[in-house]
Amino acid sequence: MLTLGGDGTVNEAVNGILHQPDRSGCAAAELPALAALPGGSANVFTGALGLSRDPVDATGQVLRAVAERRERTIGLGTADGRFFTFNSGLGLDAEVVRAVQGLRAHGRPVTTALYVRLALRQFYRQTDRRHPSIAVEPHCRPAAGPVFLAIVSNTAPWTYLGRREVHANPQAGFDTGLDLFALRNMSTFSTFSAIGRMLTVTEGEISGRNVLSYHDQPSVTLRASRPVAFQIDGEYVGEREVVEFRSVPRALRVIA
Repeated sequence: MLTLGGDGTVNEAVNGILHQPDRSGCAAAELPALAALPGGSANVFTGALGLSRDPVDATGQVLRAVAERRERTIGLGTADGRFFTFNSGLGLDAEVVRAVQGLRAHGRPVTTALYVRLALRQFYRQTDRRHPSIAVEPHCRPAAGPVFLAIVSNTAPWTYLGRREVHANPQAGFDTGLDLFALRNMSTFSTFSAIGRMLTVTEGEISGRNVLSYHDQPSVTLRASRPVAFQIDGEYVGEREVVEFRSVPRALRVIA
C-alpha cells in the first residue's frame, strides 16, 4: 500500500491494513506492506523510518528500496485497540492538537509558528496547571503520579520544531516496547526546562525532578480523575478517563 499524506493518513492506512476482518490474526508477512511518502506538515513517521522530508527525495528512496526488495518489519503500539505508529498521549499535547485541528478545519494552513502560538496560548490561558489528574500504571510496577500530561512513544522523535527533532522519549524505537514521558509539575520553569532537554537530548532519557519516564514497556495504562484530551499519531480523538496502551512487536512491513 502506498500513501502520500501526513501522519493522520498513515495512521488510517495502518489501521486499514491491520483491522481487515478476513485477516485478523495474520502475521505481518501475510499482510500488505506500507510505503509511506511525506505529504503533511510534520511527517514524524516517515522521518523515523529514515526517509527524507522532501516528498520527491523520499519517492526516490522508496523506489530504490522496491528495486532492491528491501523492507523491514516494525513494532507498533495500540491505544484502546487502535494502532499508532509513533506516539499517543493525554493532556496538553492533545489539547494543542485539538486547537490546531479546529483551525485547520476552517482552512487555516498548519505551520510551526501556529503550533507554537497555540501551545503557548493553551499553556498560559486554558490548560489546568494546578491539579494533576493522570495516574500512570506501568507493566507489573506500582502506579505513579499524578501527572499533568503523558506521552507514550513507539519511536523517536516525538515531533519536529521546524526541522529540528524534539525528543520526549529518545530511547523509543520500532524494535522495543513503549516508552513513556510524563510531567508531575507544569510551572513555567519546570515545563520549559523539560522542553529544553527535549530539544537537546537525543540519547538516554529525559530526566528531572518533575519528570516521570519508563522505557521498553509491553503495556501501560493511564487513568485520569476527569476526562482529558487524547491524541493518536497527532490526531485528536476526543477525551478519555482511561486508556490502555500495548506494544505489538513486528506488526507491520514497511518499505523504506
